[in-house]
Amino acid sequence: MFWIVLLIILGAIFLMAELVLLPGVSIGGILALACDIAAAYFAFAWLGTTIGWIIVGVILIVGLLVTILSLRSKTWQKLSLRQEITSSSMDMPQDNNVKIGDRGVAITRLAPMGKVEINGKTFEAKSVSELIDEHSQVEVTGYENFNVIVKKVK
Repeated sequence: MFWIVLLIILGAIFLMAELVLLPGVSIGGILALACDIAAAYFAFAWLGTTIGWIIVGVILIVGLLVTILSLRSKTWQKLSLRQEITSSSMDMPQDNNVKIGDRGVAITRLAPMGKVEINGKTFEAKSVSELIDEHSQVEVTGYENFNVIVKKVK
């Protein structure tokens, strides 16, 4: 009887792992099915037909309960991360004092990406409207993905 109960418990654990931790992989599902079939086989072989059918019923009820508990939203909330992301890829480049309207010089050709020097610091920059040649005067118009957006000063 100990081995039958152990196999039912292992089947429930593997089923829960399949539903919560390994969805779509089927390893947990296959192991759960193998444990449940083994438990039913041993119940019929060792304890007789009546107890065997009772064990099959217990296996079905345990499997249904594990499935319901695993798929409840509260179960997922306990397993999910609760960290909030507050940053944005539209932020200005880190460690600088670059503001919209600041002027600088293109260090490399911006086609459309390149490097610019603004306020004595070098930044990755992007030109939105046109190619900007090296040594051209540029003006900051915005920020995108931690890059400075510039336009050519005319």
